[in-house]
Amino acid sequence: MPPAVVSIGGSQGQLVVQSGLMASRHGLVAGATGTGKTVTLQVLAEGFSRMGTPVFAVDVKGDLSGIAAAGTPHPKINERLDLIPLSGYRHQPCPTLFWDMDGKTGHSVRTTISEMGPLLLSNLLELNDTQTGILYAGFDIADDQGLLLLDLKDLRALLAWMGENASRLRAEYGNITSASLGAIQRRLLVLEEQGAERFFGEPALQLADLMHTDFSGRGVVSLFNAGRLIHTAPRLYTAFLLWLLAELFEQLPETGEVPIPKLVLFFDEAHLLFNRAPKALLEKIQQVVRLIRSKGVGIYFITQNPLDLPEAVLGQLGLKVQHALRAFTAKDQKNIRAVAASFVPNSQFSTMDTLSILGTGEALVSVLDDDGRPKPVQQTLIAPPEGRIGPLSEEERSILIQRSPVRGRYDAPIDRQSAYEMLKERAETAQIQEEQRLRELEMERQQRQAARRRSSSGRLRQSVGEAMIKSAARSIGSSIGRQIIRGVLGSLFGRR
Repeated sequence: MPPAVVSIGGSQGQLVVQSGLMASRHGLVAGATGTGKTVTLQVLAEGFSRMGTPVFAVDVKGDLSGIAAAGTPHPKINERLDLIPLSGYRHQPCPTLFWDMDGKTGHSVRTTISEMGPLLLSNLLELNDTQTGILYAGFDIADDQGLLLLDLKDLRALLAWMGENASRLRAEYGNITSASLGAIQRRLLVLEEQGAERFFGEPALQLADLMHTDFSGRGVVSLFNAGRLIHTAPRLYTAFLLWLLAELFEQLPETGEVPIPKLVLFFDEAHLLFNRAPKALLEKIQQVVRLIRSKGVGIYFITQNPLDLPEAVLGQLGLKVQHALRAFTAKDQKNIRAVAASFVPNSQFSTMDTLSILGTGEALVSVLDDDGRPKPVQQTLIAPPEGRIGPLSEEERSILIQRSPVRGRYDAPIDRQSAYEMLKERAETAQIQEEQRLRELEMERQQRQAARRRSSSGRLRQSVGEAMIKSAARSIGSSIGRQIIRGVLGSLFGRR
């Protein structure tokens, strides 16, 4: 059985391919706007699908959705096919699932606050070190208190509870200031306005639903519509992609070298993953990129300029597809020199000179040999995709969503008992207990008042008797008084 390969295009009458064995060594598709990156991404995704590898791809402009429909003959496609020795080419669709964060153009993608974790969440909220420390403390408190953090209202309820009990928590979790708690709460409100409340919750996305093959053994392509997120909430988009990487790294078993990847990811606008990320997060990303290939996962970054990615990440990318870069300024020329230097040179042409004159649908391509070494760069005509070039109509997309094997699994949110409900129940219980205590105190107060009234009444009667005796004593001076006294004394002690 011949080794599995992904056909990328043709160079001087020879087919340029990436072997499945090296496909988990990651890759890069770069180039200026309008140079053909989207078509290249589609060609690669189709190739992996034919190979039997599931694909997850970010669809920023909606153009990739055409992969779910068969392409149609076109003179330009025929011209390209005449120049590329593709065997078995035919117009056909890929099995495709559609996802988004709003549930409008695909199945809803969700995760929980707990699964996101404090590191990614603090980066998403752009917290400073002090606020990040309090967020970490909040996750520890939730674990110790048995509180599930599923959605944003859970986290808000926990932060409010931490503020009310700050003095009691200080000894074990450190100082929890109202100013820092208030700042985090305000950041959560901003995040909620960006639509994040639809992302955090249940049912959470199950990774197994991104790793399907169809009945014929083709890998299912999952398209994530990120058009709105890129423009309105880029940090939320970044947090989602980083969460996905972290979950794959934690959940998938070690596989070592595999004939074909278990999953391939295409991350468009990849520079957003690294923009303004703190050092700790950058180190984590680089570690995951380096190690996740041992789980059989390949990551392909799509960006305009490869220099937008950290050097530590660029050094781990096996496949490189570089479309044209335009040199309008001295800085542009410097960038082209740096990009050209990253390729193994080809003696037949100048990499630097060729970079700026490539036409649409052309690219400089570097692949790995079977020993993992980069081959010399090749000037390549990118193969035409088998699917449609351009987006599906809304009606076509809707039909495919209705036929989806995961239909109904993620469409309706679930709000089960979690931190918000548990803390609310505790507060209500505490209020009932406090009201009971106050009633008991009131009853005790009333009992004491009643006892005092009874005691005051007894003292009043005694005082009347004493007053009579005192009045009689004042009459002793008179003869009548003396007779009364003698009569009284005689009756008490008897006469002698």
